[in-house]
Amino acid sequence: QVQLVESGGGLVQAGGSLRLSCAASGRTFSTYAMGWFRQAPGKEREFVAAHSRSGGSTYYADSVKGRFAISRVYAKNTVYLQMNSLKPEDTAVYYCAARPVAGWVSKRASIPGEYDYWGQGTQVTVSS
Repeated sequence: QVQLVESGGGLVQAGGSLRLSCAASGRTFSTYAMGWFRQAPGKEREFVAAHSRSGGSTYYADSVKGRFAISRVYAKNTVYLQMNSLKPEDTAVYYCAARPVAGWVSKRASIPGEYDYWGQGTQVTVSS
């Protein structure tokens, strides 16, 4: 069991940056691989990025590769999404998620159904 709370969303101009945070409850954070997803109004949930539970393995959607970076600080039970060079099409509610698996992450980590736990989401709005 793990509870997730996102923060750091807001309004930013195109080309700007934001850093999202996802804080996990308890002391078992290191047993979960983590992911970020986003959902715009009227759209399906879209994969953004994933991080392994250890070892620093990462995987990104093509739409954000080179602009976004996922990281985690185990001492703070927190996973981050650094978002640079933001575009209006990045506007969405961003969710973090957790799954209790080990090993390197790849395409399978982009499937929402693979994740057992989800946060409440945080709104990111990028103006033109």
